Amino acid sequence: MAQKDITEKLLEDYNDVFADIVDVLLFDGKQIVREEDLADAGVKSQYKADNATLHEQERDVAKFWKKGNVCIAVLGLENQTAQDKDMPLRILAYDGASYRSQILNGSGKRYPVITLVLYFGDRPWSGPKSLHECLYIPEKLKGYVNDYQIRVIDIPYLSEKQISEFQSDFRIVADYFAQRQRKNGEYTPGTQEFRHTDAILKFFNVFTDDKRFTEVAVSARKEGKEVKNMCDVLDRVEGKGRAEGRAEGRVEGRVEGGNLMVYSLVADGDLSPEKGAERLEITVEALKKKMEICGYKFPDNKC
Repeated sequence: MAQKDITEKLLEDYNDVFADIVDVLLFDGKQIVREEDLADAGVKSQYKADNATLHEQERDVAKFWKKGNVCIAVLGLENQTAQDKDMPLRILAYDGASYRSQILNGSGKRYPVITLVLYFGDRPWSGPKSLHECLYIPEKLKGYVNDYQIRVIDIPYLSEKQISEFQSDFRIVADYFAQRQRKNGEYTPGTQEFRHTDAILKFFNVFTDDKRFTEVAVSARKEGKEVKNMCDVLDRVEGKGRAEGRAEGRVEGRVEGGNLMVYSLVADGDLSPEKGAERLEITVEALKKKMEICGYKFPDNKC
C-alpha cells in the first residue's frame, strides 16, 4: 500500500482535484468548495503512549477549507484498495487528533473535521462503517458507548450521473474504475484532456500494475510529443504491444525454423535422433512426437 499511497497523494493533493472530489461527493456536484479556498493541513499527528514514547500517525490527504482567514472545516481523504475492519478506528484516531490540535493551538473557534474514505476495490465495501460495528459491546453497556460513523465511497460503483459531475482529472479515474466494474474489465477511453498528466499516469501505473502507462509518457516526451488523454495513452500502449508481439513472433519463427531443420536432418539420417534431441534439449521420445506432428518420418531403426 505504501507505493499506492504515494501515487494517490500526487493526484489528490492538487487543490482542483481535491475540491472537485469534495464538491461531488458531499455537495452533489455544486461548486461549494473552491480550490483557492483550500490550504494544506498537516497530515501527521503525534500522540504519547503509556510509556511516554512519542508515536506518529499519518493521514493520506488533508486540507483546511477557509473563507478568508476563517477556517470552515478540515477535510480529509483516505484511500483504500482493500477492506479494513478497523477503518472506523483509524478515522476516529485521525479526526480526534485534528480536534485535539484545535485545543492545543489556543484559538477560540472550533471547526468540524470531515473525512471521506475513497474505496477502489472490486467488490462493494462490506466492512464496518461505524465504531459500534468494530466492537463487541455487552448489551448492558450499549447505551453508554458513543458511536462514530464513517463515510465510505465505492468509487467503482458511482453512478454515471455522479461521474459526469466531476470536472477535474478525477472524472477520468472514476470513469475508468466504473467502466471496468460494469463491463467485466473492459474500458473504452474518453477524450477528456489531462490537467496533471504525470500524476494521473502514475496513478494508473500503480493501480493496474502496468508500467506502460508511465512508459508511454516517457517515450512521447522523447519524441517531442505529449500524451493528452486516455485515448493517446491506450493508442501508445496497444502500439507498443503490437510491436513487441511482432518481435516475439520473429523470434518464435526463427526458433521453429531451426527445429524443422533438425527434424529434416534426423529424418534423412544425416543426424542421429540422440544428437537431434540433444540440440533441441528434449528427450528422444519427445523428438519423435514432434517430428510425427510436423510430418517427418522418425527413423525407428535408430531409436
